[in-house]
Formats: sequence, C-alpha cells, structure tokens
Amino acid sequence: MSAINKTSIVLVLIVAAMLPTIWPNPYYIHLMVVIAIYAILLLGLDIVVGYVGEVSLGHAALFGIGAYTAGVLNFQLGLPFLLAIPASIAVTGLFGILLALPALRVNGPYLAMVTLAFGTIIQILINEMTFLTNGPMGLSVRKPIWLGHQVTGTDYYYIVLVALVATIYVVQRILKSHLGRAFEALHDSPIASDCMGVSVYGYKVYAFVLSAGIAGLAGSLYTYSEEYISPNTYNFELTILFLLAVIMGGRKTRTGPVLGAIIVVMLPNVLSDIELFKVISIGIAVISVVYSLYMLVTHQRSLNQVAIPVIATVVLATSGFFMENITDHRLTIFGVMILFVVYYLPNGIMGFLRNLVLKFKPHWIQRHVLILEHGDKNHVWSVPDHPVTTNGHLLEARNIVMQFGGLKALSEVNLNIAKGTVHGLIGPNGSGKSTTMNVLTGIYKPTSGEIEFNGKIITGASPSKIAGEGIARTFQNVQLFGEMTAIENVLVGLHHTFKHSLIDVVFQTPRCRKEKHTAEVRAASLLQFVGLEALANEEARNLPYGKQRLLEIARALALNPSLLLLDEPAAGLTAPDIKDLIEMIEKIRGHGITVILIEHHMDVVMSICDRVTVLDFGQKISEGTPAQVQSDEKVIEAYLGGSAKEA
Repeated sequence: MSAINKTSIVLVLIVAAMLPTIWPNPYYIHLMVVIAIYAILLLGLDIVVGYVGEVSLGHAALFGIGAYTAGVLNFQLGLPFLLAIPASIAVTGLFGILLALPALRVNGPYLAMVTLAFGTIIQILINEMTFLTNGPMGLSVRKPIWLGHQVTGTDYYYIVLVALVATIYVVQRILKSHLGRAFEALHDSPIASDCMGVSVYGYKVYAFVLSAGIAGLAGSLYTYSEEYISPNTYNFELTILFLLAVIMGGRKTRTGPVLGAIIVVMLPNVLSDIELFKVISIGIAVISVVYSLYMLVTHQRSLNQVAIPVIATVVLATSGFFMENITDHRLTIFGVMILFVVYYLPNGIMGFLRNLVLKFKPHWIQRHVLILEHGDKNHVWSVPDHPVTTNGHLLEARNIVMQFGGLKALSEVNLNIAKGTVHGLIGPNGSGKSTTMNVLTGIYKPTSGEIEFNGKIITGASPSKIAGEGIARTFQNVQLFGEMTAIENVLVGLHHTFKHSLIDVVFQTPRCRKEKHTAEVRAASLLQFVGLEALANEEARNLPYGKQRLLEIARALALNPSLLLLDEPAAGLTAPDIKDLIEMIEKIRGHGITVILIEHHMDVVMSICDRVTVLDFGQKISEGTPAQVQSDEKVIEAYLGGSAKEA
C-alpha cells in the first residue's frame, strides 16, 4: 500500500472518530451507527455480487438471522455481548452454507429466485417461532454493560466503528489474496476457472459463506444498536436497498459499500420529505439530461441508449408534484435509481471516480509494478515425473462417444498420446476437435468410453480435478479474466501452489508471505517466457488479441502440467509471431511437457508435430506422421471436398 493511501486512511479514521463531537445530537450519532453497520454487510455482499458476480436477494434474511441470533442469546439466555457477536457470525455462516449448497447449483435469475424464497421463508419462521423469537412482538435487548459502565450511543458508535475498520481490513486482505483472485475469476470466466483448478461450485460456496458470516456480524451489531428487533424489519424492501447500495456505491471497492450505505440510510429520510424529494429529483433530472447530451455529442452513447434513463428521471421529477404520500412509491423510486445507475454508472459512483482519476492521473501516480527481473525464464517449471500407461502412452482415450441429443459429435474416437511429443489434432470445421478437447479436460462428460491419464482413469472427473492431475489447456475462443491484469491471470493458474489458510491470509503470516512471493516470481518468469513482461500490469481485456493468446499459454503453464492442450494458438498471430510460437512450443516440449495441438495453420502442424490425428464428422479418419497424413486420400477428401484423384 502506498504512502498516499496510508495517509488517506489515517485521515479518514481521524475524521470518523471526530464525528460524534461534530454532531453530538443522538439522532445523528444513531444514523452514523446504522451507516457503519450497513457498510459492514455491504462489504460482505460485494464479495458475492461484485467479485463472484451472483445476485443474492437473501442477504436481508441473513442480516435478520444474525440480528435474531444475538437477540435470542441475550434475551433468552442472557449471553453477554462479546459471546453473542461471534455466535451470531457462526450461526449465520451455517445458514449461509445451508442456502449456498443447493442455491449455487443454479445461476442468474434462478439463483436470485432461490435466495428470494429463502428470505421469505426466514421472515415467516421468525414471525411464527414465537417460543424462540417472541413472534410479531419482537425482542428487546439492552446495550452491554462493561466494567460497570452502561454503554451509551456514543460509546456504541466507536464499538461499531472498530468493527467496520476490522471488517474492511479482513475483507481487503481476503480479496487481495489468492482467494480474491479465485472469486474474481469465477465472475469473468467460470469455464477457465475450473480448468485452472479453481472449483467453480466450491469457491462460490466459499464466497457465499464468508459473505453470510459478515452479514451475521452486521445483524448482531444492529440488534444492540436498535435495542429492539421485529420480523418486519428484514423485508424485501431491505433487500432492494442493499442491492441498490452495492450498485450505486461501486463494486470491487472498499469505499463503495461505505458510500452505498450512506446513500441508502439517508435515502428513506429524503423520501419522507416530499419537498426535499422534489428538489433532489429535479437536480437528478437536470444532471441526467446534461450528461446524456454530453454522451451523445462525444458519441459514447446512442440516442436509444440514453432515452430510457432520461425519460425515467424526468418522469420521476415531474411525479413529485403530483404525489401526496411519497412513502407508498419508495420501491418504484428505488427501481428508477437502479436503472439510472446501471445505464450511466455501471461501475458505481466510486468506479466512475476511479476511472476518472486513472484517465487524468498525474504522471507521478503509478500503479504497483511487480519486479520481474527475479524470474529465471529458463527454469520456469519442473514437470512431475508421472508414470505412463502400459503401452508407453501418457494419455489414452478409448472408444470415446460424445452425443448431444440426437447429434453424435464424437463416434468411437481412440487417441493415444506418447509422452514428450507434440501431437497434432486437425480436421475441417465442425469435425469434433474442440469437443475432444472439452472431453479430455472434463468440460464434457463422454456419453461412453474411457480416458486414462498418467495411469489413472479420469473419465467424468471435474475440470478442476483433471487440472490438478496435470492437464492444462487454452481455448479456441480466448477465456481470460478480463478485469484482472496479466500477472493476476497467471497467478490464478498458480492457485494450486497456495497451501496457506484463511487465517494465514488475514494475519499475513510468514508462510503466506513466502508462498505469495514465490508465486509472484514464478508468474513473472512465465510472462517473460511468452514475452509479456512489459505488460504485466495491463488488464487482460486491453491486450491485443495475439497477446491474449500468449497470456493464455502462460496461464496454462502455471499449472505445471504434464500435458498441455493448445486450441488454435496461432489464431490472430502475424507471421513473425507464428514463428515465435513454433519456437515456444518446441521449448515447452524441451521441458518435458507433452502437447496436443489443434491448429488450422498447416505449416505449424507439419513443422512441429511428431504425430497427427485427423477427425472428420466426429470420426478419426487418419493418423500418422505429418507426411503420412498429408498424403492420405481421406484427409485430402475431407479438406478439399473431393477424392484425391479428382483433386
């Protein structure tokens, strides 16, 4: 962390500590407490929404579980504050597991529906379980008494502030570690994540449980803040407020949730005063029109893109003059606000400001640059000494059939890959090459047949399990983690090298720091190997297409594979780059790594492959040395559409 950032954090903490003296009114102090509590929850929610990319409508329920756990333990059992808080975190984390295990087997709107149903069920249970929760009557608790002193509203503000700072610290440590990279990779490309050894389902559950535990902390603090809780508090409107806060504040930042919490806590107060609402809504409408005109003039948006939010904000401003009771229309207003942010500020307010600063940053503000010179590009990896099959093959695919409904993409395909060779896999478009790749790496489970690798049967294993066995791959359509830098992409490939725990991450133990340094040096070496060391800190989505191809190779090599599958690596490369690619593949083979190469550039295949297999309509039609395959009549017919004699 830079000296500027450290200074900024210290200044913010000093200001936060002084706020009760600046605004000593108990009402304002209570508002600040609620803002801090909501910010804690939003920091956890951002892990799921911002990093993993899943929409959860169940966090109001998790917030309620944490609140009621603390309330029941205090009200029914008299458990003290310092025991009730960690108990609430644990109980809510457990409910997070119960929700995540079934819910995260679906995606998108289906997940949102499952989490919404969970929230409804929890609210009903809280309302009906009167023997435990006191039902609609709610629970009353008192702020704790420490050392004979009754904690006041101001005292509690500092308690919650400490909890907020601790949460920011813990979340920052997690999201800047290999765990955070794994969560972010799930959002950008689940398929690539699985093939890099990062279990999509497993890490989604991990993220959800962490988020639930943080929601439990926020809920328990809320109980002691309000000193009274009831089932109606944790309703659908609160869920919408939380989502609005994450979206408006800005995902993947620590300041975004705090800003979002300020907005959603102050918003109900704004919406309770219709005159104040009129002024603010008119201001938003004016800003919307002016900004839309700017976007149109600079050709950053089309008329169709700006029309809907402009009309919505103008209608919202106009409606204020016809409303008698604004409270009944709050959900509609929240929806319009979300629409406005999604159209104009997809990265939230803090994301917009961050991009603005990066665009106009002074020359002296530099991003962190990883030191690359420690890498030794000639000793990047060491290939594990695995046994081969009884026939001397590293991999054997026997009688593989892959059927999609009535379409048979692969029909009784046999593939034998000798250790230490470059094995070409060619054929016309639609012949089944990429399907074969997907079967070998676990993305598809074959309808029938058997795959043996390194003496083990891997048929039907998950992509992450197969990656752990030593099979790495690139993709026909580049599957990089676009919002991550080049060095971070390679570090995801090195995820398997991190053995330290969550506790090690939070406290940055020597074990954690050592593994982190080792991985960074190795990642730097891999970037040097593919010639991307100068672009280490560039976001992957900003790289030219050819460079993205090279980055995929570097990331795949990070798995330290015995077998590397390259799916059309020369696509998008210039002639000089193709020559460098051939040299790179030869160097990879020189390190003992076996390569399966799918490629349409026949000069690449013929110059580097030891053996070539040809597929056509899902069937193997030829196999042999490049020269043998090149002169095979069946191959000529498949490529040219006629017999060799006709050709």
